[in-house]
Amino acid sequence: ARTAQSKLSMASSWSDAPPEEARALDVWPLDESNVKLLDAVRPRAWEGPTEAEAAGEYDIIAIGSGAGGLVTAKQAARRGARSALISGHLAGGDCLNVGCVPSKALLHCARAAREARAALAEGFLVAADGTAPKLEVDFDAVMARMRRLRAHIAPADSHEGSAAAGAHVYQGWARFSGPDTVVVNERTLRFKKCVIATGGRAAVPPTPGLAAAPYVTNATLYNLTALPPRMVVLGAGVIGMEMAQAFAAFGSQVTVLARSAVLSKEEPAAREAVVKALEADGVAFVSGVDVKEVQTLRQQPDDPRAFPLLKLVLGGGGGVPAELECEALLVATGRTPNVDGLGLDAAGVAHCGKEGIAIDDLGATSNPRVYAVGDCAAGVPRFTHMSGEMAKLAVQNALFGDGWKVSSLVVPRCCYTEPEVASVGLTRRDAEAAGVAVDTYSSSLEHNDRVILEGQAAGGGIVEIHCSKDTDTIVGATVVAAGAGNIINEVTLAMQAGVGLGAVARVIHPYPTVGEGVMQAGLGYIRRHWAKLN
Repeated sequence: ARTAQSKLSMASSWSDAPPEEARALDVWPLDESNVKLLDAVRPRAWEGPTEAEAAGEYDIIAIGSGAGGLVTAKQAARRGARSALISGHLAGGDCLNVGCVPSKALLHCARAAREARAALAEGFLVAADGTAPKLEVDFDAVMARMRRLRAHIAPADSHEGSAAAGAHVYQGWARFSGPDTVVVNERTLRFKKCVIATGGRAAVPPTPGLAAAPYVTNATLYNLTALPPRMVVLGAGVIGMEMAQAFAAFGSQVTVLARSAVLSKEEPAAREAVVKALEADGVAFVSGVDVKEVQTLRQQPDDPRAFPLLKLVLGGGGGVPAELECEALLVATGRTPNVDGLGLDAAGVAHCGKEGIAIDDLGATSNPRVYAVGDCAAGVPRFTHMSGEMAKLAVQNALFGDGWKVSSLVVPRCCYTEPEVASVGLTRRDAEAAGVAVDTYSSSLEHNDRVILEGQAAGGGIVEIHCSKDTDTIVGATVVAAGAGNIINEVTLAMQAGVGLGAVARVIHPYPTVGEGVMQAGLGYIRRHWAKLN
């Protein structure tokens, strides 16, 4: 059956498709890279198993083919289950297609541009004749590189890969028809267990005029083929901050509109460092502002390299401009779960459209046969790595009767600006709200030798580690630094394994590294508790 699927998937490549078909999937331009991407994650002629090949009853069905669905279907199949994956849109989900992967490709190019300019300013990057060269970013090349690398990664999430792992792959939109059945492509599939992994999408506020305006979200931003002269970012969360910094580095005039604090979930020192860095890159911030109306002065021209023109009418306190015009409006005001059209009521699955699907601590819904993981589940961190980990938990609990708990997961997060902001566990504000008394041990990275040598000493880098009061039990941490997303893993491991800060402080770190900041913060605990000679 898998061989037949594989042959069928290559029978009609996207190279033969009219561009409108790809546009209907929000993927363009239909160049060589995007053809390769779509051939992997949504092959045009994929039909899935025949009636004879399909299981009479699947041990587990995963609805959705992002991180949560892929991990569920593949791991279950590898462990002997009759497993099926139902892919409605693009396999790989937001992460591969319109999230983690393309955004990090852009951030790499933005960092390279920033470092090249710094090298020019310091005088050691010169032309062969000794003059200072003029550098410009080729945005076309930036986006072509992103599409090429995304297509290179895509086979890992492909239908072929899932089939090779032993899962049956159905391409189509699923809906429940009962407590143990789903319908896809007019076929009814029966299951013992099911995992809903349908992810989320950008939440678009009900601002007058916005729905009819040619705005972009993360779902369409990476289709740009020309650099917008002016970009307004609506929202000051992770997506907004990452893309504001990237497009400013490429040469756009970027303005961020923030109703509340930038990166509001993070420590104040982290927020301040990010704002300072983005302002240094030319990003303007307008805080405490409401968008009263969005006016479309010019619709998107037929030429994809041309831009629409939008006007935002603003309201707020003193210093807020009355209006702003831009060629690109990026809406990054949060996420909403994909739960509509699934027939959840037919399955007896309780849900709230805004929050998502209600689950218990084992990941199960109100229907004990059905689990939910990732962005579609209520009350859990909305990260790709959380989706994948919850999928492992769901497989273990659903198929093997285990008792793995969602509440036991130690989940780090990272905003990949420059500097990066990485956190795990509680912030000080979280601890205060929860009534948890903590001691905080900090290390400023302005004196870290590696940070100094990298020219980043003025970047506000810091390591803060919170411990339960009068103990070395770590309950949370924040790192602000280049590569903070890698550094936080040491603290995450310590928290998960129950290793105290005193032991972390005695881990020998190679010199010079930014990661020594974790050790230095730990030394604060040791210095407070070490024995002294009289």
